[in-house]
Amino acid sequence: MTNKKICKFPAKLKKTIYLLAATGLAFQATNHSDFLPEKITASVDGIVRSSRAISTFASTVADYKYSLYGLTTASEDYRRKLSEVHLRSAKRILKLCEINKGFYIKAGQFVAAVRQVPKEYSSTLSSLQDQAVPFHFKAIKEVLISNLGQDFSEIFLSLDEQPIAAASIAQVHHAVLRDHQEVAIKVQYPGIENKMRLDTTIMSFLSKAVAWFFPEYRFEWLISEFAGGISLELDFTQEARNAIKTAENFKNNDIVRVPNVFWDLTTKHILTMEFCKGCKVAKALVEVFAEMMFVHGFIHGDLHPGNILVSPKGQNDFTLVLLDHGIYKTLDETFRVEYCQLWKALILLDSKKIYHLGDRFGVGKYSKYFPLIFTGRTIDSKSAVGKGMSVQEKRKLKQELESLKMEDISSFMESLPPDFITILRTDGLLRSVIGKLGAPQQIRLLAYAKYALYGLSPKLSPKSDSAEGFFNRFKTITSYLHLRLVLESLELLSWMHKFKQFLHLLHRKVSSTMRSVFQ
Repeated sequence: MTNKKICKFPAKLKKTIYLLAATGLAFQATNHSDFLPEKITASVDGIVRSSRAISTFASTVADYKYSLYGLTTASEDYRRKLSEVHLRSAKRILKLCEINKGFYIKAGQFVAAVRQVPKEYSSTLSSLQDQAVPFHFKAIKEVLISNLGQDFSEIFLSLDEQPIAAASIAQVHHAVLRDHQEVAIKVQYPGIENKMRLDTTIMSFLSKAVAWFFPEYRFEWLISEFAGGISLELDFTQEARNAIKTAENFKNNDIVRVPNVFWDLTTKHILTMEFCKGCKVAKALVEVFAEMMFVHGFIHGDLHPGNILVSPKGQNDFTLVLLDHGIYKTLDETFRVEYCQLWKALILLDSKKIYHLGDRFGVGKYSKYFPLIFTGRTIDSKSAVGKGMSVQEKRKLKQELESLKMEDISSFMESLPPDFITILRTDGLLRSVIGKLGAPQQIRLLAYAKYALYGLSPKLSPKSDSAEGFFNRFKTITSYLHLRLVLESLELLSWMHKFKQFLHLLHRKVSSTMRSVFQ
């Protein structure tokens, strides 16, 4: 057995290094604040939060370095140890997120929704989806006063102090206006902007440090995407504009509803919208988000069951109510069209087109993994769409994946355009919600196929009433039926193959029984 000599810093020295680094980062992140007491408070809080983050990072780096030292990457022992380290590290990060709260919770939720991170991280951090501790109403009242003025009685008949919902950056209160209109008031937590500036600075620093220690593990693309979305989410006037644009996009869709915005009671830190009652379930969710991705190119960036209500109103006996419009992503038009083409190629098993689009997306040789990521098949698979892979395909894929290194995954993710990261995250969240609802993943494939075709019809809206719209819709429906026929044919072939195997097995059993009877 090889002895591994591990050089350790004295505990006091390590703590001093953490504290100095944290102090520098904290003051760097808060140097934009002009209000001195608030700046001092934020800096002290930042030192504590930063120290925890840097300590967690140091422990994680040491764990990876020394647990995997001397092991061959292709060995079974390495893969087992790597999974163990992933799990230990994920638990450390989970604990850090739970203690630091705020944007650490948000960051953990973001990572949990990205299917391209190791499963140990996504499964462990998924518990953060349900964690949100509301602020005391005294702090919320101060934000309301600074934005709306001192006298609430001139605006509200009543305002519930107990929040009806709480998230990582804000909480929502029910209120009744003087004209008896029920509203939902979303109030941003005090001091959250300074914490956001600090936390994203720390995360950026740590991602660079990870890349320095482990060149094959590069996550700056993830931090960049997360920080960009968060900075937009903090401006509630932008959220109001997103809500209005989404309402306009779905104005001809009878099952989707977006609450009205009260602009005179909306600021950068407060958003007041129509209060909608309903249940937090959604059966039409997949088609709504498919339409956002493939047709509108304007995607709600915070999909989870708490942001979707089903109200018992409307022509279809229910209406989907979309909430929380803080994070939206506008897809580049060229990307949107090419993503529609990718899904058409995935359904039609057009590997040549998939490789061509992979070059367009900038991933080159890694485009062969698109079918695996989105449909659960290899690029040369003959299995029915949505039915997984055969034993032979799994064996071949296992061999390919064993040859992949973390460097390949980092290169793949870095090569993807930012819009693709948004798509991957949204698709991962949709799969998770579908699974929790107990619905088959086949409905996702059919919805994507349908709306990919809608998205490839430049003048087509799914509910257009014009003659030209009717003609285009007819062509699209015909193409969709063709794709549906392909899916059903593949299903039928798969079923026939299984039935043939069943008959063969039955024949063997009957023959065996007959031989035993006549012997």
